[in-house]
Amino acid sequence: MSPPPRPAIAAALLMFCAGAQAAQIAGVRIDGLDPLMETNVRTALSLEDAVGKRVSDARLDYLLRVAEDETREALEPFGYYSPDIAIIDSAAGAALADDAPVSVTITVRIGEPVRVRSAALAIEGDGDDDRYLQEELDTFTPKVGDVFEHARYEQSKAFITRRLAERGYFDADFAARRVEVTRAERAADIDLRWNSGDRYDMGEMIFDQGPKPIIRESLLREFIYWEEGDYYHQGRLDRLRKSLTGLDYFSRIDIEPSPEDAVDGRVPVTVRLTPAKRSIYSVGGSFGTDSGFGVSLGLERRYLNSRGHKALARLDYAEKRKTLTLQHRIPAFAWRDGWYTTSLQAYDEQTEYIDTRRYEAVFSRSGQYNRELNLVASVHALQERWAYAIDDRLRPVRLYRQSTYLYPSLVAEYVKADDRIHPRNGFGGTATLRGGLEGAGSDANFLQLHVRGSWFRGLGERSRLIARGEVGATFTDALAEIPPTLRFYAGGDRSVRGYDYREIGPRIRPVAGGKAFAVGAKNVATASLEYEQYFNDAWGFAAFVDGGSAFDDQLDRWRKGVGLGLRWKSPVGPLRVDIGHGLDDPDASFTLHINLGADL
Repeated sequence: MSPPPRPAIAAALLMFCAGAQAAQIAGVRIDGLDPLMETNVRTALSLEDAVGKRVSDARLDYLLRVAEDETREALEPFGYYSPDIAIIDSAAGAALADDAPVSVTITVRIGEPVRVRSAALAIEGDGDDDRYLQEELDTFTPKVGDVFEHARYEQSKAFITRRLAERGYFDADFAARRVEVTRAERAADIDLRWNSGDRYDMGEMIFDQGPKPIIRESLLREFIYWEEGDYYHQGRLDRLRKSLTGLDYFSRIDIEPSPEDAVDGRVPVTVRLTPAKRSIYSVGGSFGTDSGFGVSLGLERRYLNSRGHKALARLDYAEKRKTLTLQHRIPAFAWRDGWYTTSLQAYDEQTEYIDTRRYEAVFSRSGQYNRELNLVASVHALQERWAYAIDDRLRPVRLYRQSTYLYPSLVAEYVKADDRIHPRNGFGGTATLRGGLEGAGSDANFLQLHVRGSWFRGLGERSRLIARGEVGATFTDALAEIPPTLRFYAGGDRSVRGYDYREIGPRIRPVAGGKAFAVGAKNVATASLEYEQYFNDAWGFAAFVDGGSAFDDQLDRWRKGVGLGLRWKSPVGPLRVDIGHGLDDPDASFTLHINLGADL
């Protein structure tokens, strides 16, 4: 028999295609689940991949058949192993030839979850006597009686495995890893045991700075607070990394333990250090309503010599305000991560209300007392000469005051927060105590205490509440001899918004009707409450209310300000742009406050 002609084959194929019915899947609706479960089910459904497409009748039947199993498996990680599932499609009982889009509805009754009936958890070997590992086993979840959620189980299992390695049990492995789920009894039985193997110890520390070391190795070894042969712990290496980072000598720090090269159970550790650029040059511009236009120039030497000394020179030169700062720092390790710092500063200001010149020398010793607390003890030698513009109106010759003070100071800085740049929960504050004695290098007796604090509380995924406060007090019988540098002021950014910088407190006017200016006060008290709401990961807004006063012997009227602000999480820290309005003067204007930098 001769083969059929080509036109006959083409006609047969056309007739077959015309008989193959197809439908378009319009959408899939899922009822009875919370959003997280629904998302997991949709991810597992093959039907979701076909939404918006035309599929054959056979393909649609297959997708509907497997949808129940896919839904059931997608609910098991949440502990629901026996849900009731009903699947209805709008094409059921209808011919696909009518070309109507098909909608699928999956209705789920999740029923009772599977709960943990028993949990056999143990660490065998040397880790059996490690009380920290045993404490972490006690926190393993899910516990007996809890819903058996796969994510919590895997997270806890991974955490214990990681902690074994962090504490030096590099040979740890599972002795048993089994979960038996009995659907009929809605019960899960966990059998999870590790064999920790032997615990390793800290071995030789090797510092590698490349072919041209910049810092003496003896200086770097000051940060090794353990002895070779002490038990291994990753936390020790993490603290070493933090200490080396704080020195700012190196652009890259790689700490590599090598348990595979351990000898007699001691793990050698190589610290590879890449030197940072030695010199940092900075140039900037500024403008202030009081100071005028200005420029800033800076030079910082990260390391002057192999002993790790640092140096800084900075000039801020504006039309009416000039500052020159020189600083020299030497590493100190009686308290770890500390510095001996010597700084010299010359300051000159000639504005419409004050003419002042100040010279100050400071020698300080800083030290990291613990993870949250940093202490700075210092001695200050201050000489300041000043005159207010009012003197020109009352006297033919301006009369200057001059004071010299030699006094000690102690500063405590405390920060405990989840993030110093943009904390959601935490607290940070500083307390400063300083004082001088007449006849012991100071022109008058004085004692001063100044405390500032900030509290952060996350209220939602993208909102937080911020409370700030400040209290300062000066004890002296010779306020007139206290220079402007040692007085308190209020008003402006980070104080009371809605008022100009240093607007609140004792003020005088050079002439009748002229602009009043601050002269500083013995005491200060401010408070702030702020709410922030972010629209996305970068942008948000804030609403705030501030209050406070700077005063001498009695608390003057408590000034209040309110306002709104814009927030942006920039790469170098939050940018805050606030518009405030004072509530104490009906004619008060709005003030603009711009601040960039970390919250703590």
